[in-house]
Amino acid sequence: MFIKSRSTKPGNPEFDEASQKELAKFLEGENAKMRLQQSIHTFTDLCWDKCITKVSNKIDRGEETCLVNCVERFLDTSLFIVKRLEEIRNR
Repeated sequence: MFIKSRSTKPGNPEFDEASQKELAKFLEGENAKMRLQQSIHTFTDLCWDKCITKVSNKIDRGEETCLVNCVERFLDTSLFIVKRLEEIRNR
């Protein structure tokens, strides 16, 4: 990153335009990662509460099927919402 040599306040450097864009892109990527992690945490909690009836050292076949279906529904729904939002945005 490049910092302009002149700054309006000590300790508050001004970044050139390229650096500002790079920083904005980096922050956007980090925010996207954070949202993905939040989504994963949310659907893990939801699917666990819905599908796991008893805690043991092994997941039974019915629980496994329920978890797979729950996750697939979550992913399908998320993809549908993203596509729909893109359609609305591109109008």
